[in-house]
Amino acid sequence: MVVIRLARKGAKKRPFFNIVVADQRYKPEGRYIERLGFYNPVARGKEELIRLERERVQHWIAQGAQMSARVANIVKQWDEKNAAA
Repeated sequence: MVVIRLARKGAKKRPFFNIVVADQRYKPEGRYIERLGFYNPVARGKEELIRLERERVQHWIAQGAQMSARVANIVKQWDEKNAAA
């Protein structure tokens, strides 16, 4: 099954996550099919918290990909931020 999930990057105590489309059998930090954006939970000041290619997320969901619970929350947060803008 194809899933949309987070792949952890960054340094120790300074996490950074890529939002990726991957086969469920791949390791979370391993191979992926496509990178859809990123999530920076420790963003400060003018740093960007979330960047997401929403059209590609919709494309993969239409193809049958399942979002992880955390990614679903991030997408919801991104939608609320962009609806207000």
